[in-house]
Amino acid sequence: MAELTHQQYERLERAVVDRRRIAVYRRGTEYVVIPRRLHLIDGRERIEAVHPTTGDSIIIYLDEIDSLQVIG
Repeated sequence: MAELTHQQYERLERAVVDRRRIAVYRRGTEYVVIPRRLHLIDGRERIEAVHPTTGDSIIIYLDEIDSLQVIG
């Protein structure tokens, strides 16, 4: 994915603060998760999230996603 626009990044940051779900598409798979934290590791930014139903932790690197949408 190309870099997020300023507006997309603002929405993602607000979703982290508000604990709002996001839909992330990566390699043809949709992940609907609740983002907990944006974090930079070794120069790569990632979303640390949890699955809203199972509570499983999910790590999604921003440079690997095809698209991202804040839900609700």
